[in-house]
Amino acid sequence: MFCGRTDELSTLVQWIVRDNCRLVSLLGMGGIGKTALAAKLAQHLQDEFEFIIWRSLRNAPSVEEKLAELIQFLSDQQETNLPNSLDGKILCLMKYLRSSRCLLILDNAESILQSGDSPHYSYTARTGRYLDGYEGYGQLLKGIGETPHKSCLVLTSREKPQGLAALEGETLPVRCLQLMGLPESEAKEIVCAKGTFTGSEDEWQALISRYAGNPLALKIVASAVREFFDNSISQFIEILKRGSFIFDDIRDLLEGQFQRLSRREQEIMYWLAINREPVSLDELQADFVYNLSSNELLQVLASLQRRSLIERSAARFTQQPVVMEYVTVRLIEWVCAEITTQTINLFRSQALVKAQAKDYVRDTQVRLILQPVVDGLIVSLGSPERIENSIKQILAPLQRKSSQETGYVAGNSLNLLRQLQVNVSNYDFSYLTIWQAHLQGMNLENVNFAHSDLSRSVFTETLGNILSAAFSPDGSILATCDTDCNLRLWQVQTGKLLSIFQGHTNWVRTVAFSPDGKTLASGGADCTVKLWDVREGKCLRTCVAHGNEVYSVAFSPQSNILASSSGDRTIKLWDVSTGDCLKTVQGHTDSVRSVVFSTDGKILASGSADRTVRFWDVRNGKCLKTCTGHTDSVRSVAFSADGKILASGSSDRTIKLWDGKSGQYLKTYTGHSGGVYSVAFSPNGHTLATGSGDHTVRLWDCHTDQCLKTLHGHSNQIFSVAFNPDGQTLACVSLDQTVRLWDIRTGECLRTWQGQTDWAFPIAFSGDGTLLVSGSSDRTVRIWDIQNGECLRICTGHTDQVFSVAFSPILSNSLPITFPPYQAGLGGLIASGSTDSSVRLWDVDTGICLRTLHGHTDWVRSVAFSPDGKILASGSADHTVRLWNVSTGKEVRTLQGHTEQVYSVAFSPDGSILASGSTDRTVRLWDVCDGKCLETLHGHTNQVFSVAYSPRTLMANSPYQEGLEGFLASGSTDQTVRLWDYRTGQCCKTFTEHTNWVFSVAFSIDGKTLASASHDQTVRLWDIQTGECRQICTGHTHLVSSVAFSPQGKMLASGSQDQTVRLWDVETGECLKVLRAKRLYEGMNITGVTGLTEAQKVTLKAIGAVETDEREVKR
Repeated sequence: MFCGRTDELSTLVQWIVRDNCRLVSLLGMGGIGKTALAAKLAQHLQDEFEFIIWRSLRNAPSVEEKLAELIQFLSDQQETNLPNSLDGKILCLMKYLRSSRCLLILDNAESILQSGDSPHYSYTARTGRYLDGYEGYGQLLKGIGETPHKSCLVLTSREKPQGLAALEGETLPVRCLQLMGLPESEAKEIVCAKGTFTGSEDEWQALISRYAGNPLALKIVASAVREFFDNSISQFIEILKRGSFIFDDIRDLLEGQFQRLSRREQEIMYWLAINREPVSLDELQADFVYNLSSNELLQVLASLQRRSLIERSAARFTQQPVVMEYVTVRLIEWVCAEITTQTINLFRSQALVKAQAKDYVRDTQVRLILQPVVDGLIVSLGSPERIENSIKQILAPLQRKSSQETGYVAGNSLNLLRQLQVNVSNYDFSYLTIWQAHLQGMNLENVNFAHSDLSRSVFTETLGNILSAAFSPDGSILATCDTDCNLRLWQVQTGKLLSIFQGHTNWVRTVAFSPDGKTLASGGADCTVKLWDVREGKCLRTCVAHGNEVYSVAFSPQSNILASSSGDRTIKLWDVSTGDCLKTVQGHTDSVRSVVFSTDGKILASGSADRTVRFWDVRNGKCLKTCTGHTDSVRSVAFSADGKILASGSSDRTIKLWDGKSGQYLKTYTGHSGGVYSVAFSPNGHTLATGSGDHTVRLWDCHTDQCLKTLHGHSNQIFSVAFNPDGQTLACVSLDQTVRLWDIRTGECLRTWQGQTDWAFPIAFSGDGTLLVSGSSDRTVRIWDIQNGECLRICTGHTDQVFSVAFSPILSNSLPITFPPYQAGLGGLIASGSTDSSVRLWDVDTGICLRTLHGHTDWVRSVAFSPDGKILASGSADHTVRLWNVSTGKEVRTLQGHTEQVYSVAFSPDGSILASGSTDRTVRLWDVCDGKCLETLHGHTNQVFSVAYSPRTLMANSPYQEGLEGFLASGSTDQTVRLWDYRTGQCCKTFTEHTNWVFSVAFSIDGKTLASASHDQTVRLWDIQTGECRQICTGHTHLVSSVAFSPQGKMLASGSQDQTVRLWDVETGECLKVLRAKRLYEGMNITGVTGLTEAQKVTLKAIGAVETDEREVKR
């Protein structure tokens, strides 16, 4: 309810419209009406500005976060690559404030200022000081106030931020309006809105004067007068005179009201403050430790509403900012006191952080509740060690107690220990109720959770590289598929893993629910399509007919037909009930990456690597229309809900819209700086979501063709986007091992499923054979001692998965290389290539990163040193090979010719030729001196993942031709290994016994044996002379991604997606040793736990957790 303030409103309008003020601050105590006046002002000025932007600072967002949000909005989401520096971001914002007339309102600015409750607050310090880390807001205000522009910033705050006073003046463009209490007539209107009250004019005047015309204070007092004094102001004034109802300011007023609340009313007030945003009755009810009926809860909420302490809107409840701040501070103070004195109450009944809350809400809870509790405990107890001891003492008596006795104590304790960065390894949390503990990414090595209730707690998941996601028709379940060959079903509301479907033998690339929600379809790199019963988790049938991996599956609207598209260039239509192939649709000239049915089921659209979109008649399989225009592979197609528009996303970084009936080209959306891998329409057809290799998701308005929002947060390519049928949320799948759920209205991240897998991708032996280096999906490079199997060093610095490693050769006459300010040790160098697009050089002796080589624009798949160690070659997903001078770090040249990703590079023994293998199915040979392509080797029918030269020792005794300079081996996803005479380009032999993709090949030092690693979980050793498989090394439980011979030739190492490196005896095939990095939950005991699904337990075990069969123990 807005009353009065006409003079203030008139003044503000004059300042902003006539005087063109750049910055206006509205100051006043809590509850005085600053926000209401700012809202009224915005409404009044809506015709004066092109943009009106309202942002609340109540949850203390960082200035960088807020600047990015504002710049993206004002740039129509085009400005995504923002400057790194704060000054650069401010300059960027100023550019838009000059070009457009914007009214920007930042509400609740006191949230970013220090208060008397801050541990850093000094009574001698001036008010208006910024919180630590928030000083950048001062730079922003200074920039807006001093720099000419045609916009205006309105700031509301309880106190003036430092630095503003120096900019203000009656005739200057920066001004300040101090709000005072309402005059008597307007204040009386506020009170009377609560009911009919009795009292004399003097008593009315005394009441309003007592609370200085503060609207919020008057609302609260009016509720008290109505409830406790029978609407009689006279009685209330009499009580005030006796001193038994004294309030000096808002805090005292709220304190007085709070103390009059019942225990349950207080508990609800705490929960509303913890939840930070409006919550439903069901959500609030679920928070309570004990059972509280809906009827009782509604009665308590109604009582709080009558007291004006809470607000209700659309069946959701919350508090005014000033009330929420008071309750939050009170909660923090009481919890600190309880932990200090070991007297537990609120620490039991309230969760300081809700692990299952929306991501941005949980982040706010950590920042505004959990961290202030830590700060307060540091003051009262003196050190983190004393806090840790106090928590231990609190927890000890609670083991084996009921959930009502334990409440949130254990969950709160774990969250506090996490915030304190305490190492909880070997802690005993057995027989405890552990609710709302946020344990994602937390090291829980050897922690004992045996027989604990882990309901509502959140753990890290074993998510590999997730490739696709789909919502069930009712939006309650999200299905994902991944490179671990699994499908996973997640409960959307809680984030809980419900089940894991296993059956595919290679990567699962695509997943789709049937329209009736009963069946799930999946397609994989094992060339099969599988149909699953969603409820039972059983595989109903497997459809086998494609000759290459399946990229996409889609159900017809009637659920009776399933379409699948494949790398074999075909589309197949399947009868869902029988699994029979009804039709094979042909016409594309390259892999078909995406298929989708029209809403009436009569048309099928497809996107292909041949750069076209095609429309097909489902009835007869004929091509109705071929749409051209994309300049690179079409990765995704989607129909709008009404079927009028088809969208296509392409590796050419564009989205094209086509008429859904005729296929006629309509328009192109541009803005992504990477390939567009996924497109999806919202259920109402108003919004198009696009996921890209530039790590962002864009939301487009289909009516205006403008980019509404750019979603940032993923740190790697986004492979899949899917709208929830409710149209409010969007799921995004990324190679950063996360699935994120976004609120499309606000752009906030609601939930993150965080994975953790330490795949051992690449391996390499040191020149003397004593060390082994491995790269991992956990972004690290590890150096291992071969003799004892210990990890000597972990090299950190890459920001994404490490795909390739190589040891520099150790030469007898070589001197240490200097990398100012470092000098490489005598152990030599390690090179690593990563999906962060960089190459790094590391000192073997110290693990220090000596140099980072930048130049590639996409993943670095492979690195290799030249035999003399002077040149480093790198192959990348950007289709290029780059040669680097190791001493200077400068790029020597770029080799171009491949049309797809370069997966592998290898130097010839004399260093004059470089071989490269690519997903374009070819091997290329390059002259290292001039960079010319000498030869292109054709023969593989699918991607070439690995190349390796035979050593010089084979040359004299070649079994194939006398005098050859050597052989080249290549491994491919066509499941073969080929041996080439690289001078003639002829394939000498093909090894065909692997039953799945071949990821890696390596020659033994004597050149007589070739090793190959495969997705079929085996390593095979081949006799070069006879072509026979001499040995099959089995033991890995997942795909084997790399092999390397020791320099002495007696040992073979293999790295696998099962998170291990295995060392093998070349002669016997015996596994000599298994190297495994410690996993996040190594040895964590989950015996007898409750609150977890069986699928969650399987996941935790994959990260190291253990579960003992208690029946065996009892025996």
